[in-house]
Amino acid sequence: MALTAVSIKNAKGRAKPYKLTDGDGLFLYVTPNGGRYWRMNYRHLGKQKTLAFGVYPGTGLADAREQRDAARKVLARGCDPAEQIKLERIAAAVAASNSFKAVADEWLVKVECEGRSAVTMKKLRWLLDFINESIGKRPIASITAQELLVMLRKMESKGRYETAKRLRSTASQIFRYAIATARAERDVAADLRGALIAPQPVHRAAITSANEAGGLLRAIETFEGHPNTKAALRLLPHVFVRPGELRFAEWADFDFDKAVWTIPPHKTKMRRTHSIPLSRQALAILDTIEHDAEYSSYLFPSLRSVDRPMSENTINAALRRMGFGQDEMTGHGFRAMAATLLNEMGLWHPDAIERQLAHQDNNAVRRAYTRGEYWDERVRMMQHWSDHLDFLRDGAKVIKGTFRKAKAGQ
Repeated sequence: MALTAVSIKNAKGRAKPYKLTDGDGLFLYVTPNGGRYWRMNYRHLGKQKTLAFGVYPGTGLADAREQRDAARKVLARGCDPAEQIKLERIAAAVAASNSFKAVADEWLVKVECEGRSAVTMKKLRWLLDFINESIGKRPIASITAQELLVMLRKMESKGRYETAKRLRSTASQIFRYAIATARAERDVAADLRGALIAPQPVHRAAITSANEAGGLLRAIETFEGHPNTKAALRLLPHVFVRPGELRFAEWADFDFDKAVWTIPPHKTKMRRTHSIPLSRQALAILDTIEHDAEYSSYLFPSLRSVDRPMSENTINAALRRMGFGQDEMTGHGFRAMAATLLNEMGLWHPDAIERQLAHQDNNAVRRAYTRGEYWDERVRMMQHWSDHLDFLRDGAKVIKGTFRKAKAGQ
């Protein structure tokens, strides 16, 4: 006799467990303490087996019958329902381990091993934290383009269009990694190209006129902040590297005998080794920095921890203290200042200037043929540039001193 909702509800515990049958192998197993469990008996390949379908009232009569009917269809195909359920559970577990966050965490380990800088890794983790908040727990293979777009629109609603663009790009890299590792079939982030608001290019503020550059250099010379900050400010115009490359500069990167600063690939934006010829003036500035290898490996360690470089805001904050607004000059602006004034001189090959700025030629063939060129010209150019900076600052007073050899031995 088929079970009813009333008979199931009224089933009470007895001294011994008992069964209330429903049909086609389905029954309710009632324990002495009143627990009610759905079970199904069946035979497969001559063996008696039992399936568990859940606990009443969490699993109702209709749900139990639906599971029984599904199991009987599996049996009709000659398969074992218990094995089918086991496979489904394994698939569910695999899907859980293949969440967007799980794949993203793997990808982060991969790119860090490939040499991404600490600064880049920090930015990537920040971007992924935002993505994971929305879709991190979702199986990566089931995420749709529309689902991703909703997440990106949240960032756009804050007016942060460039960040939304980077979020899409980062998500795309995760999806491509998932495809390569057989956990997704397509990159849904690629479908969103053109769907986001295109950010307007932001040009970093920079002083590019000779007269204003002279005023800036004089202001740096009279800066009364921390000695290391002043040294960084004085050095940056002479080497015009990216602020992050200056922050992470380590004494081990310098060859004072050859007057060369070699920045390893993991510290550069383009992930290529970049070398800077050091002028007499740059060497003299380096000579003013207290160097104690046991204290810190960094030229400009953080004031809070010698194991970290100075803050990324240090240079810009110092410029603000000197009266240069954020719309006038930034740490990155020293690159634009050098590029503009060096090109205006008309003395140097444009490619030599571009190489010194660590800009990569977009033409791969041409880039292959120009590798290693212009070094001698760059050495001359960097010394001429430092001499020119002295001229702009105080009327052609060029530093003639030499770098102490004792420094090179430290």
